[in-house]
This record gives sequence, C-alpha cells and structure tokens, in this order.
Amino acid sequence: MKRTFISIIAVIAIFAQTAVWAQSQQQPLNGATVSIKFYDKTMYYPGNTPDNPVYVKVTIANTGSETVRFKLADDRMFSLDFTGYTVKNSKLEHTSSFIRKRSTNQTVFFREIALEAGEEYSFVENLKDYLIIPEPAIYYVELKFYPELYRTQLAYVKEKTLTAVPVALVAYKNDFIVTNRLTLEIKPSPSAASVVALPLTAGSKEILKPEPISPDKVVEQTIIARQRSLWDQYFLYLDVEELYIQDGIRKRKYNAESADMRARMLENYKLDLRQSRIDRDIVAIPVSFEIEKTMYSATEGIVTVKEWFQNDTFKEIKRYSYYVRQRDGIWQIYNYSVENLGTE
Repeated sequence: MKRTFISIIAVIAIFAQTAVWAQSQQQPLNGATVSIKFYDKTMYYPGNTPDNPVYVKVTIANTGSETVRFKLADDRMFSLDFTGYTVKNSKLEHTSSFIRKRSTNQTVFFREIALEAGEEYSFVENLKDYLIIPEPAIYYVELKFYPELYRTQLAYVKEKTLTAVPVALVAYKNDFIVTNRLTLEIKPSPSAASVVALPLTAGSKEILKPEPISPDKVVEQTIIARQRSLWDQYFLYLDVEELYIQDGIRKRKYNAESADMRARMLENYKLDLRQSRIDRDIVAIPVSFEIEKTMYSATEGIVTVKEWFQNDTFKEIKRYSYYVRQRDGIWQIYNYSVENLGTE
C-alpha cells in the first residue's frame, strides 16, 4: 500500500514537471503580435542629440480570439530593448542611460493592460534613447518586447496598487518577442565634413543661405537660376544627395563608401550636372515655364510646372513634377518626374 502511494506521488510529480516544462515552452503573449514602424519618418543624422530623434511606433495587436494581458513599464526601457545591426552584422552599442537603468537598483512601476480580440495598443519611442548611432550608414533595427517586463536581481517591480517586491526573491525568465526588422538610413550630418560649404553669390563675399520660402517659390527660383546659369543658386534648394541616389546602382556604391568619399561623389555629380553629362532632364533650360499646381502638407509636397524648350523650328512642351520636402523650415527638391506633352 505504501509503495503504491509513493508510486502515485511520483507519477503526479512527473506530470506536474511536464506541465511546467510545457508552459515554459509556450511563446510569450500568445494570441498577439508586436510590430514596429517609423513614426513621422524624416531624414535622420548620426549622434544622439534630442533635436533629431528617430521615432518608432510600437504596436501590440490581439490577433487571437481570447483576451491578452501584458505588463507595460512606465519607464519603457524595462519593457523594450532595441537591437541594431550594421550591414556587416555588427551590433550597435546601447546608450549609457539604457545600460545604467538596466544595471541600477531601482523600483519599476508598471500597468497591466488587457486587449480584447481585435484590439491593439500603440505608443512611440525614440530609438536614439536606446542605441548609439555612430555614423552615416545603413542599419537594421528590431525590437524585443518583454510582456512580463525585463527584470534583474537589482530591479523592483511595483504596480500602481501594490507594494514593491524585490525581484531577487523570485526566479524570473525574461521571455520576449522579437518584432519585424526596419531599415534605418542615417545621412551625413549637416555639420559634418561631408557637407560642402554654402556658395558665394557672384561678385560678392556674401554667403548664400536658403530661405524659408514656399515650395512653389523654391521651384521658381531654382528654374530661374538655371535659366541664368547661376549654379550656386541653382543648387541652393536641391537635395543633391537624394537626387544622386535615385539611381539604384549609384545608391549601392554610395552607401558602401565613407563620409569623405561620399562628399567627393556628390561633388563629382554636381560637376557632371553642370556639364549636362548626366540626368539631363533636371538641368535642361526652359525658355519659359508656368507653375500649374502646388500641393503640400507640413513636410512633403509636389509642384507641377509646365515648361517650354526651344528647338530649331518648334518648341517641346513638358510637364515637370518636382517633389519637395521640408526640414528645419527649408523646402528642398529631392526628386522629379517628366511628362512629354507634345510640341507647338
């Protein structure tokens, strides 16, 4: 009888261990997905200054049929961990503030969130709070999300209605979900050596500076500057880098080079434009033009222009669509398209 009782206990213990093991093998946050995308995407530069953040929108969506619950720390660094890679698969370093928070004895406050079927919860984080962006390059970024928080022996957790409990007293497994991967393009900083000095006006020592004028005025001044062969003024409102990398082959070569080499490539490109050896549509000289339509939001816009080009016995008519983008109050032309309208 005693042996039978012991055998029953052993079987129960085995089943209990199996159940615990099976539970530990389940994916965290079953029935939900976590995804990231750029929020209000713009041009990003190296360094971690607050005036050029990389905002990423994080979305937790319940795609199942049951209620999903997870914890979200007030300090998101105990719920999230961004990971960045170079094209050579080297990892980016975390910021000192991220490392300090993860390794310092402190209390972590959190809220428990419940999502019903079909519901989602989103928030925005600055990637640069987590990772150091050292230089212009292409990076790949993904996110680890911890539904039960990231906990170490130095951390304490505290819900709004509970007393803080030392995590060291409990054995925690830091389960996490890895999101989709984003491609982050970091451009050379305007203050870096890769940026060419602003040009001088003809016959004077005055430095040309772009003005915060409207998109249609930007396009108008650019065309007039080309008609008068005022190259310094012509390039003033052109995003030369963006125009250069519109070609896929050039873009691949450009992204693989150092900042100094990129600067030389852009200077050579400007020289080729001056001599009409490349991208001739953008440097073609119209005898006259008419701005047809201007549409723009806070950061993006399109200016449509009808332009006439003189040939020997007739005029060609083309419609140019100039794509403009605003940064720090200045509009620049970063792309264009051309439509042939016939002759007259």
